[in-house]
Amino acid sequence: MKFDANKQFSVAGKCCIVTGGAQGLSRGMAEGLLENGAKVVLMDVQKEKLKEVVKEYTDLGYEVYGVCGNLADRTDIDRMFTEAMAYLGGKLDVLIPAAGIQRRYLPEEFPIDDWDLVININLNHVFILCQKALQVMLKQETGGKIINIASMVSWFGGTTVPAYTASKGAVTQLTKSLAVDCASRNININAIAPGYMDTEMCANMTKERKDETSKRIPAGRWGTPMDLKGPVLFLASSASDYLNGAIIPVDGGYLVK
Repeated sequence: MKFDANKQFSVAGKCCIVTGGAQGLSRGMAEGLLENGAKVVLMDVQKEKLKEVVKEYTDLGYEVYGVCGNLADRTDIDRMFTEAMAYLGGKLDVLIPAAGIQRRYLPEEFPIDDWDLVININLNHVFILCQKALQVMLKQETGGKIINIASMVSWFGGTTVPAYTASKGAVTQLTKSLAVDCASRNININAIAPGYMDTEMCANMTKERKDETSKRIPAGRWGTPMDLKGPVLFLASSASDYLNGAIIPVDGGYLVK
């Protein structure tokens, strides 16, 4: 059978949810879907920024909606998901629970409230939305795709980011566990592990740490949101129908050096 790349890699008409979509890597991934004909609901806590982004994409002719809320609050997540599904007409083809935060302290000084916040957003919101998405996708003949966001600290320890490292390590294993349970039921669950990206999250790194990191990237540059568009389109499309439980580094070769 001839492989029709235009058809297999198409996301046109797919109904998608992307969390953290008002900025950074989340926005880049959502933008890749929108540019290729998908319908996308962006979730974010930043109300004004979310409005601006939705307007910008709407003005370009894309079908995009915004749902503002607190992904650290389970009750608010329930409300947000209900609103998103109303925008999508009850159909969900692609979930990308990409929202994440980072807090930097030495482990002996790490505030427990910050620990709870990082775990709630980086891990708990991911599982809660995966569960809600599965309850929809498993009823659809077309199944669905879930794309989680791991990290380089899924393999390494990082420094001064114990909560972030713990949460991303957990997301990696969660992705594998969910994939095992869902692969035979027409659901593909994989994760992208971004390398060092030129986004807001890395803005608080010291110059010394940035220089150290840059020297290790074989590609010779930090990544950008644009670099995630291709992998997301692959994982969101039929081209990845036999891929399950994969953790895909998008890191300019950082991991293998």
